[in-house]
Amino acid sequence: MARLLEGRAALVTGGGQGVGQGVARALAAAGARVAIAQRNSEQGEEEARYLRDTHGTDAVFIKTDVTQPAQVEAMVKAAHDRFGQLDILVNNAGASFPKRIENHSDEDMAGSFALNYYAVFWAMKAAFPIMKAQRYGRVINMGSLNGVNAHMFTVAYNASKEAMRALTRTAAVEWGPHGITCNVICPAANSPQASDYFAANPDMAEAILQQIPAGRFGEAERDIGPAVVFLASEGSAYLNGNTIFASGGSQVNGVSWRPHVED
Repeated sequence: MARLLEGRAALVTGGGQGVGQGVARALAAAGARVAIAQRNSEQGEEEARYLRDTHGTDAVFIKTDVTQPAQVEAMVKAAHDRFGQLDILVNNAGASFPKRIENHSDEDMAGSFALNYYAVFWAMKAAFPIMKAQRYGRVINMGSLNGVNAHMFTVAYNASKEAMRALTRTAAVEWGPHGITCNVICPAANSPQASDYFAANPDMAEAILQQIPAGRFGEAERDIGPAVVFLASEGSAYLNGNTIFASGGSQVNGVSWRPHVED
């Protein structure tokens, strides 16, 4: 994906680890300047330094709790102030907390929507006037196969991620005339949390692996990053309102992911 994004500026939420880290590194390798936003300062600063040292690009960390609307607005402003433009917004931050449906509280549901839906909504609203003025924008939101395939025990995550997909499609329709595309990627890639979970549940890991047509678990920088780079590029201008499954084919029949939860 050599230098496809030279001259572009990107903002990646949750860019210090896991899928977000792989995305940020792929964007930097393609020539983009990158702002990483998340709560963990040490991790974010370290990753921004890595991008500067490894790819020679301008990279900055912006400490942000994406569940707070004022901080999300400040995050977008800080990225725009730093780079003088904002071409690419990758809403990657998110989390899931497995429970049975009947054990979910209203607070559980509200917390999941704050992180997985409203954080995206606020960031998109803040970025829109910038991208509209530029006549160029690429919004790339990270969805989840959990929601698409209705995996058990993650109803708050599933519902909030599917709401986010509806938001993305609607924005694609409304914002397309302004040169802004909005797409979703549903990734299947290892992260520190996934690696820990699979290490503790090797039988489940093996069962899932056998159901992935590619025959391996995804790697964030190698497998998810290039998909983001393409969607962020000028070459994707006619691709809008789509959900891209970067999952090795595991979306076709789904996988038997079933975490242990209390009754």
